[in-house]
Amino acid sequence: MRRTGYNMLERQRVGIARAKAEGKYKGRKPTARNQAAEVRKLDAAGVTKVEIARRIGMHRASVYRVLRD
Repeated sequence: MRRTGYNMLERQRVGIARAKAEGKYKGRKPTARNQAAEVRKLDAAGVTKVEIARRIGMHRASVYRVLRD
């Protein structure tokens, strides 16, 4: 039996590799790291982690990760 999904995934990997080589595939910008200073400022002000996430528009886990690092 032939696995048709494998061929599609292989073509996808080749296409992504080609796009990266051409500088067209950059991925998503790391927004949590760009907003780390704001997260730390709000945390120092006593704002809860959930409220920080809501105000900034990031996931709660990202807030914890910024504060952990």
